[in-house]
Amino acid sequence: MKHEDRYLSAPPWDEARVRDELDFCRTKIDAMLPRFIDHCQSPSSYGGVYAQIDNSEWTTSFFPGMLWLMFEYTGDGKYRDAATTIMASFKDRLDRRYHTDMHDIGFLYSLSSYPAWLLCGDKEARALVVEAADILKERYFDRAGIIQAWGDISDPENLGRMIIDCNMNLPLLYRASELTGDRTYYDMAYRHIKNAQKYIVRPDDSTYHTYYMDVETGAPRFGKTAQGASDDSCWARGQAWGVYGFTLSYLHTGDVSLLDTACRLADYYLDRLPEDYVNYWDLSFIDGDEPRDSSSSVIYCCGALEFLKHLPYTHPRRRLYDNSIGIIMDSLAKRYTTRENSAEGLLLHGVYSKPHGNGVDECMSWGDYYYVEALVRMLGTWRLYW
Repeated sequence: MKHEDRYLSAPPWDEARVRDELDFCRTKIDAMLPRFIDHCQSPSSYGGVYAQIDNSEWTTSFFPGMLWLMFEYTGDGKYRDAATTIMASFKDRLDRRYHTDMHDIGFLYSLSSYPAWLLCGDKEARALVVEAADILKERYFDRAGIIQAWGDISDPENLGRMIIDCNMNLPLLYRASELTGDRTYYDMAYRHIKNAQKYIVRPDDSTYHTYYMDVETGAPRFGKTAQGASDDSCWARGQAWGVYGFTLSYLHTGDVSLLDTACRLADYYLDRLPEDYVNYWDLSFIDGDEPRDSSSSVIYCCGALEFLKHLPYTHPRRRLYDNSIGIIMDSLAKRYTTRENSAEGLLLHGVYSKPHGNGVDECMSWGDYYYVEALVRMLGTWRLYW
């Protein structure tokens, strides 16, 4: 790393501070809860307020995911009951195959349904996990060894397109393999992550947002962005998805090279943080007036909190990674939360898609979720949903 000296020490995060921050999050979640039991939350806020939508977006599981985290943190059954009520719309979505032509089935059911099985033994939730994984399997191209990200699988614009975000969808397949004993789920996920490792990760450890494969021959084609600054830049949230997602596939496969890839992506990410340690929306920017993306920061922190558990204590950058989490979370807590702000979400200054002018400088539903996940992780007792 070029800038290791920036991570030599970190502000303290003792249990009392973590719990104080979680209690702030709980207050915000409680205020949102009545609005998002019968409706889903929009991906990003509008003027600091989330819209009520139907269950059609890739992001609708992040609010119930926060409810499951709060149930674990507090033991209060109101969060379990609300999350269970919300799960009915996720069952309906599968039953109707409503907006399921995307790989983000993994996000949707890893957070809405798997925790209900993990924490409560809910058999209907278990069945939803497997059913959702079956739909995700339909997007797999065997010759290319990838899961297509978006659109109908015959859509010429998206045919053979994999994206870095899919790293976070693969745990649904690993879980389905565990639940059913069917190895095909696992094999598809593992082939996909190895191709992402080979083609989406560039030689300098930055990442493409999306990459096209020839589905007939399996040959690599080209990388392209959809939400980054350019095809050759490094979209910040994509890099964070990579840090976390390669780590998760390491957990499920034991392939140590995936853990190494996650660390190398973390090095690239940490080298490109601005003065206050909260990244711009694209890592090609390290200063100036471009928007920040706080949601990427907490995704990185969750990934680093996980991979730290698996690095040897003698790893030369272990202390650096540990300190980076404390530094970034400190900056977020002091400068980016809504503690002194009327916005509905938890984290300010997120970006959904800068090139599309969508959700710029707003709260992000996933940013809120991963902030809570990072804090719960910092207590050291969380049971992994991914």
